[in-house]
Amino acid sequence: MINIKENERLSMLNHSCAHLMAQAVKHLFPEAKFWVGPVIEEGFYYDIDLGDKVLTEEDIPKIEKEMKKLAKDGKRIVRHEISKQEALEMFHDDPYKIDLISRMNEEDTVISCYTQGDFTDLCRGPHVESVKELKHFKLLKFSGAYWKGDAKNKMLQRIYGICFENEEDLNKHLQELAEAQERDHRKIGKDLKIFMSHDLVGKGMPLWLPNGAIIRKELENYIYKKEQKLGYKHVYTPCVGTVDLYKTSGHWDHYQENMFPMMQVDDEEFVLRPMNCPHHMLIYANELHSYRDLPIRIGEFATDFRYEASGAVKGLERVRSMCQNDAHLFVRPDQIGEEFKKVVELILDVYKDFGIKDYKFRLSLRDPLDKEKYFDDDKMWNEAEAKLREVLNDLGVSYFEAIGEAAFYGPKLDVEVKPAVGPEITLSTCQLDFLLPRRFELSYIDNEGNKQTPVVLHRAIFGTFDRFTAFILEETKGSLPLWLSPIQVNIIPVNNEYHLEYCENLQQELSDYRTNLDSRNEKLSYKMRESVINKNPITVIIGQKEVDNKTVSYREYGSEDTKTVTLDEFKEMLSKRILNKD
Repeated sequence: MINIKENERLSMLNHSCAHLMAQAVKHLFPEAKFWVGPVIEEGFYYDIDLGDKVLTEEDIPKIEKEMKKLAKDGKRIVRHEISKQEALEMFHDDPYKIDLISRMNEEDTVISCYTQGDFTDLCRGPHVESVKELKHFKLLKFSGAYWKGDAKNKMLQRIYGICFENEEDLNKHLQELAEAQERDHRKIGKDLKIFMSHDLVGKGMPLWLPNGAIIRKELENYIYKKEQKLGYKHVYTPCVGTVDLYKTSGHWDHYQENMFPMMQVDDEEFVLRPMNCPHHMLIYANELHSYRDLPIRIGEFATDFRYEASGAVKGLERVRSMCQNDAHLFVRPDQIGEEFKKVVELILDVYKDFGIKDYKFRLSLRDPLDKEKYFDDDKMWNEAEAKLREVLNDLGVSYFEAIGEAAFYGPKLDVEVKPAVGPEITLSTCQLDFLLPRRFELSYIDNEGNKQTPVVLHRAIFGTFDRFTAFILEETKGSLPLWLSPIQVNIIPVNNEYHLEYCENLQQELSDYRTNLDSRNEKLSYKMRESVINKNPITVIIGQKEVDNKTVSYREYGSEDTKTVTLDEFKEMLSKRILNKD
């Protein structure tokens, strides 16, 4: 979808339309007072104090109708420049405008405001010439918003809208919004009972429900088997670490603002871990290693905790508690290329299984001028960045470079994936690290009996199971492939009195699969419709013909065709599809 703020004409249209909306609100609710009405990526909004009036769904069409009436009237939009004193006098009865004006510097002697007909508001502009240019708009939603974003202040009412140059562009945008809403993993997650959240647990702390737990476990099993074949050894480590652990790794100095506050327990200071590499460094250091032992690949499905601003938290996509598909590869310098290549090949193999095709590789580099964010060792950085470029070029992988996007300890390869809706997201990552092995004094004995320092590759194929699940839900609209679906087969008897026993026996025969038997005393049409709503991949319908012939009749999600097969044929079909990840 288009970013309104990045398009000069659309930005001006939406800025002007915000004022048109405010004028319409003032006509309908004369007591209204206005805070700010900026242009945002998705259009515009205005924060409004309506006194005791609380907006309802019925108010939005009324505001739109008044906006259309004002636009048709065609008043010119006129800019005025006034002094700070004149502004204070003009808005003397409006505490919100007085607050804005009072905070302007004294030297800002000229303040701009815009007038259209009987409505005037402070604004820097620019605006269109006339309200008659504002014909193609839509008010999208409304919500509460604290004045200045401070929960200690009064709750205002915020109305969001969008404006375009013509009806065609507006309708196209509204269709894209409808598609995005249909794909929103938060809605899908609620409808399909995959995850929930609760204020008593906290923002950004999702609770995986039974259906979601099945999805996550299947993803874990899937990637575990692939990693196992590649020689990864999985471990379990604590969700906390001492402050000293993160001071040793360097995260305390470079990452502290993204960590939860320190906890004092007896004579130790702990933090919830934001990443797993320090723990894995200590596991490596637990025993001596020869050059013949390397590479050593340590994997973990690890729960981490990172502070995300409450406004950035979003379902499973941006969370404060997450489970990473994490691994650290301890390698000799001469093994970097081969191991990095294997990581890239694993990423591509996984993307093939999940049908992910729209992605690109980003080589994330440090900003050499930023000595605070990045560990200050030019030789180390130049060596690491050159090594990644060399490997990527040898692989023939197309990539672009991004300055200032590296981890504080080394450059990385990020995979930017374009979802069905919304901006690109980072799923997979692989980071090259010469620093942490030094900080933890890691070593191996080379072929001449000398101590050497290994290099570490940090990698996450799914990224986090949380974000990957959100991505898959939105890509599929919740219609998951058979192998990943919480319920693989939903069995419905046409009549419980005559067909339930056969269905119960059938469920036993299908014990190797995830089945549900819908034996409720509801109409067949109702249960069939609900099975579609729940997006069950296979719905089995058992009537008298199936009982008599000992067969199975089924429909696949999205199809009206009913197929009838023997039980053995049905099981063979299920097994083949699950094996092939269809």
